[in-house]
Amino acid sequence: MNAIGKVSFGALILGLTLPALAASQVMLPQARTDGAVTYLSGGIGRDEALAMRRAEKNYPLSMVFSAGKHNEYVADVYVTIKNTAGKAVLNTISDGPIMLVKLPAGKYALTAEMDGKTLHRTAMVSGTGDVQKAFHWPKA
Repeated sequence: MNAIGKVSFGALILGLTLPALAASQVMLPQARTDGAVTYLSGGIGRDEALAMRRAEKNYPLSMVFSAGKHNEYVADVYVTIKNTAGKAVLNTISDGPIMLVKLPAGKYALTAEMDGKTLHRTAMVSGTGDVQKAFHWPKA
């Protein structure tokens, strides 16, 4: 292969790998802390949502928020998580349709509110990233 062919082949390989490399470099939203609870909130756009899905294994609880008959993802959801004693361990507003939360093992009451409509779930968290809860409002 001559020098021009090697350069062209190298450029082709670089052109094929750069988009994949760029997608893998998508930054996660900034982790935040409320008391003893650390969480991520975001997932806006395909790349950030995929990055958050990859990070789920590091967070014992993941929540997804959607609304309407077409399951559109939603943000600006007010989230409260309470322990078994009824004490709120997290009060925040989700910046996107996905929220990942680091909680100690235990049972929790989850509340998500959007446009004055509140949904409730319970979660038994074991300490690994295996609890997923979906909140869906039928009418957006």
